[in-house]
Amino acid sequence: MGCERGGKYRRYKKDLDVSESGSRKCDCPYRLRGRPMNDGKGWILKLACGSHNHDLAETLVDHPYAGRLTNEEKSTLVEMTKTSTKPRNILLTLKKHNEKNVTTIKQVYNAINTYRRTERGHRTEMQHLMLLERDMYLHWCRCNQGTNVVQYLFWTHPDSVKSLNSFNIVLMMDSTYKTNKYRLLLLEIVGMTSTRLTFSTAFILVEAERENNFVWALERLKGLFTRVDAYPKVIVSDRDLALMKAIGVVFPESCNVLCRFHIDKNVKAKCKMIVHLREAWDQVMEALGSIVDCETEQNFEDCVIAFKVVCSP
Repeated sequence: MGCERGGKYRRYKKDLDVSESGSRKCDCPYRLRGRPMNDGKGWILKLACGSHNHDLAETLVDHPYAGRLTNEEKSTLVEMTKTSTKPRNILLTLKKHNEKNVTTIKQVYNAINTYRRTERGHRTEMQHLMLLERDMYLHWCRCNQGTNVVQYLFWTHPDSVKSLNSFNIVLMMDSTYKTNKYRLLLLEIVGMTSTRLTFSTAFILVEAERENNFVWALERLKGLFTRVDAYPKVIVSDRDLALMKAIGVVFPESCNVLCRFHIDKNVKAKCKMIVHLREAWDQVMEALGSIVDCETEQNFEDCVIAFKVVCSP
């Protein structure tokens, strides 16, 4: 028996680069040697090396063995994963049921990935993806002719197509990279009902944010409409120039509106004086209102001072 930090890190793949974050293994020399007694009623332990070359941990947190999940906790994790519960909420639930639980968020992610690999079975990732046909999803894909690697993938559910043709006035489009290990861009298209509820219209994986990629995706979306006059009137997106150009090509009659949430988020991130600017603008509007009510010299001077505040760095 040895320390859990004994030995050296061994790569499970030959072509895998050594992790930049390091390893728990530090070649700790601590060793215990045991053998069964001659009468078979116990064991004899001898201390081969009683020193550690690292500081001892004060708690059991972040210890893989202590943080492993029980069978009951694994069942809870699987059920919550099926309902699309976020990993951090799964961890909070496990700790709520067991106050002595020292499982970390990394172990929760590993358990989720193990469950998903078990569900996939012997199928490859692409074979598992083709189960879209079994579940009656509408999908299109496009591969690189040279490498035969999937570059574009469009899929949607038949119920989403019905909702799209029923509520086709407003569509919202946004993209993110935080979805898969292949770093493919995920473009999500969301529709809005007459009662201001949203529904998922389609999902598209593309290799990069280029105009021709978005044109291909939007052409597939255009083919879902049952009538020519049923194209969306308003399309909301962030300020992605490639996506905006593609919208103008595929849906030239639709009005492309920028999302206010993204605008406010970018303004707050890039303009540190936004609060002071808003206060200054309120002063400008107040001064202008005073001038309209009573054109006096004092009100005019107040307006000039307010404008100077706005224009000052």
